[in-house]
Formats: sequence, structure tokens, C-alpha cells
Amino acid sequence: MPQFINDATFGTYFEEFEHTAWRLESRSGYASDRAGDKYRRYLETGEVPDDSQRPWCVNVQAQTAQGKRIERVRIVDSPPTSEQQFLLAASAINNAAGEDIRNLWRTDADKAGLPAEDFWLFDSRHALALHFDDSDEYLGAELVEDPARIVRLCQIRDAAWHYAIRREEFTAQVASTV
Repeated sequence: MPQFINDATFGTYFEEFEHTAWRLESRSGYASDRAGDKYRRYLETGEVPDDSQRPWCVNVQAQTAQGKRIERVRIVDSPPTSEQQFLLAASAINNAAGEDIRNLWRTDADKAGLPAEDFWLFDSRHALALHFDDSDEYLGAELVEDPARIVRLCQIRDAAWHYAIRREEFTAQVASTV
């Protein structure tokens, strides 16, 4: 069983990184999204409410204003699950705040040999491996500092980023499959 960090310190990693914070999201959905009002309203209306003043976006703006980068790649099923469609719609708000969220079809991720893992990588020096159960419930974050594991996560990042598609182009591809 991995050793999880204290959840109270999770947010400090997004304030204390020096250059880059990068995430891979590989799940078809997340229980925390399904439980939220924002997701429920999206299902009801097809619209994502503007929550650009939430702490995440405020911090993204502050960090990117300092020249830091916050990026992520989301692996998406074909067709996308309702949760993935929600995240694609919601990513416009994060991107406007300064985060660069890109997407990658799962078939392309499989061809590139990307694993089904979720993690945040900070400055190519340490990472938080995110653990979930079979119901997509978040279990905790494992701090990774082992150099060999960090190199492996950097290789995953580089491959995912190489093949990932910007939101606007990906949205057009999703629309053409519906």
C-alpha cells in the first residue's frame, strides 16, 4: 500500500513549484465530478457555469503571471463519456485562467504506450501519484521522489504532450463524431 501525503498539504504543491506543474488524467470519469453541482447542472443544461473565481483558477492566474506553466493531458474515450464531455467543456474556464489543458484519444494514448495512471509532476523533480478505487473515488496522493520513477513520469509526460491536441481542435473532432 502506498504512503499517502496529508491531504491538507496537497494544495501547497501548486503554490511552491518553480517552473512547471503537469498532470496526466487517464480515467473515464471521476466520482468527485459526478458528485458535484457543476456536473449536475452541465447534465441538465449542457452549459458549464462560470466559476473562474474559484481558488484553483485564482492560483493558476497567479502562478502563470510569474511565468510558470500549469499543463495537463486528458485521455478521452471514443465516444467520450459524459464526464469527459463535461471536463472538455469545463476546461475552457481553466484555459482562460492560464492552464494549458490538452486532450488525447485513448486509442492514440494506447498506441503511444501511455499507462492508465493519474499523476501531477512538479518541475521534473517530484510527483504526486493519484490513487483511485474501482468506483473512481479518490483514495489519496502518493509523493514520488525516486529518481527512476520521476524519469519514467517525465517520459510519459513528453509522449503524452507530443500527441495531445489543443482544446479547440479536439472539440471539433468530438463534434464530428457525434
